[in-house]
Amino acid sequence: MLSNLTPKELKSRLDAGEKFTLLDVREPDEVAYCRLDGAVHMPMHSIPTRVAEIRQLLPVVVYCHHGIRSLQVCHYLEQYGLDYLYNLDGGIEEWAVSVDPALPRY
Repeated sequence: MLSNLTPKELKSRLDAGEKFTLLDVREPDEVAYCRLDGAVHMPMHSIPTRVAEIRQLLPVVVYCHHGIRSLQVCHYLEQYGLDYLYNLDGGIEEWAVSVDPALPRY
């Protein structure tokens, strides 16, 4: 089941002790600029060859810059029967705006 989480919802759930794998599907240069602590990096183009690996990481919160690529990745993974997928609504940009203003923005 695919759900969207706002950054504030994700932060609240993480603070409450819920366990998620944060899956960053941005390009390496974007990740080098800023990232969420503990995130697993898999560029979007690598996802088709890593479905089995992702299956072992569930539940997964997928994020990108604004939440569009990550939503596409979530829909792709759903086709392979993966459940417990969450798209970070607004991506790392919204995380920086609403949760961590110290995080560099681009």
